[in-house]
Amino acid sequence: MNEAEFNQIADELMFSIEESIDDSGADIDYENSAGMLTITCDTNGSQIILSRQPSMGEIWLAARSGGFHFKLDLGQWKNTVNGELLSTMLADACLAQSTEIVTFDF
Repeated sequence: MNEAEFNQIADELMFSIEESIDDSGADIDYENSAGMLTITCDTNGSQIILSRQPSMGEIWLAARSGGFHFKLDLGQWKNTVNGELLSTMLADACLAQSTEIVTFDF
């Protein structure tokens, strides 16, 4: 996949995450700027950050639980270390940091 294709897929991913947060009704805000999605938990101000790394073809997740890298594998973003899905890890991070349940379906 070339960089333009990666950026298109990453844009769709970020939009899907934003829609899931909006649809959940959770007290969570987000800002998408310069290829980075910053999710802010209103209850305590903690943040979860998703950033795209086009040169590596990865999405990086930074949360209180740590930093994680994800690659697209057969249509799913999987952790490069243990294969766990980004959708699961992001939902877990939102729950841990905001006590809000958000379901991601990408």
